[in-house]
Amino acid sequence: MAQSLSSSAQKVQNALQKLGLSLQVIELPNSTRTAVEAAQAIGCEVGQIVKSLIFKTKHSERPILVIASGSNRVNEKTIEVLITEPLGKADAEFVRQRTGFVIGGVPPLGHSEALETFIDEDLFQYDEIWAAAGTPHAVFRLKPDDLPRMTNGRIIKIK
Repeated sequence: MAQSLSSSAQKVQNALQKLGLSLQVIELPNSTRTAVEAAQAIGCEVGQIVKSLIFKTKHSERPILVIASGSNRVNEKTIEVLITEPLGKADAEFVRQRTGFVIGGVPPLGHSEALETFIDEDLFQYDEIWAAAGTPHAVFRLKPDDLPRMTNGRIIKIK
C-alpha cells in the first residue's frame, strides 16, 4: 500500500527513483525542520541527520549546497577557500528559487538546478543517515555512500 506523498516529497521520491536508488520517502506527523526535531521524530542521533544548507556566494550569487551532519556547525571559511569566493547568507526566497524547496525541507537532490556541493566527512561514521525530503515533515533513510552518487559532491571536513 503506497502512501500518498505531498508534491514536494513526491518530487524527491521521483529524483531518487530516477537515480535508480530504492530509497523510500516518508512523511512524519512531527516536524523535522531542525536536526534536533528530526532526530527526535525518527529516533536517531542528531549526527545522523543530514542538514542540506544553502549558501549564496557574495559576488557571483551562486548557490552552494553544504551537506552537514546534524551535530556539526559549518566552518564557512573552509568552504570559501574551496570556492575562492566569500559566502553570504541565502534568504528563504533565494533557497526556494534556486532549489525548488523551502528551508527546513531542502533535500540533498532533486533541485531546480545543479548545485556545487560539499559533503561532511563526519556523516560517513554512520551506517545509516536521514535526509530531508522536500518538506519540514518528509525524510528518507540512506547510506552515507549514497550522497556522492546523488549530488556529485566533494567529501570534506566542514567543521
